[in-house]
Amino acid sequence: MPESDLSLLTHAATEAGEIARRYWNAKPQVWEKPDHAGPVTEADLAVDAMLREALLAARPDYGWLSEETEDSDARLSNHHVFIVDPIDGTRAFINAKKTWAHSLAVVRDGRVQAGVVYLPLLDKLYTAEKGRGAWLNGAPIKASARSALTGASVLVGKLALADQHWPGGVPEIERHHRPSLAYRLCLVAEGRFDAMLTLRDSWEWDIAAGALIASEAGAVLTDRRAGDLVFNTPRALGPGVFAMAPQLAPQILAARQGIAQS
Repeated sequence: MPESDLSLLTHAATEAGEIARRYWNAKPQVWEKPDHAGPVTEADLAVDAMLREALLAARPDYGWLSEETEDSDARLSNHHVFIVDPIDGTRAFINAKKTWAHSLAVVRDGRVQAGVVYLPLLDKLYTAEKGRGAWLNGAPIKASARSALTGASVLVGKLALADQHWPGGVPEIERHHRPSLAYRLCLVAEGRFDAMLTLRDSWEWDIAAGALIASEAGAVLTDRRAGDLVFNTPRALGPGVFAMAPQLAPQILAARQGIAQS
């Protein structure tokens, strides 16, 4: 019987973790990407090469989108596409912190079907399949049941809480931060935080896997305009992402009313 996409992603993510560990805290080579797009290390490139070879060998009819591979319009004609961030949180990786992740997803016709986010140094393996729930290290996880927005624990940047972004009033929350977008989404899925919000345009490889994991755990997912998340788009860039505990979502979105085109 053929291996499921989720099993395939899980095996690939754990192999990626073994590769990345060899470079972590070992002064890997680092380069700056053109146009101030951030750093990339030899670990990112090694993981990307392995994932591309292993995943496309198993699914040669799937398309490919990765932060560390030159993009091609060819993927737009594929019903199924791998969307991968070899190392999400590269700056944390360079600084020998542990909060970086491998983010792997399979998208079918714009919707994520399977996703894995793996943090090797924290021993956290988040997985999800569309319609089948989300898990952390094999145990089911659920988003927060919090109903009061005031005092909620939210992963969000300081600048995103400026008055102009919240015509309905800036929420009175406890603000927190983690460097990896994929990890932030999974922390909401796990119920450790009540929401995560980013207003910045977000690359699909940063959020595809984590978005499915959070959604399957019961969180409400939208972009910053309260629209649906769609993947394998021509630019591979979406208008931010919100992941919210179900009872908080209407309150957060109400506070954002009036700036749908921001």
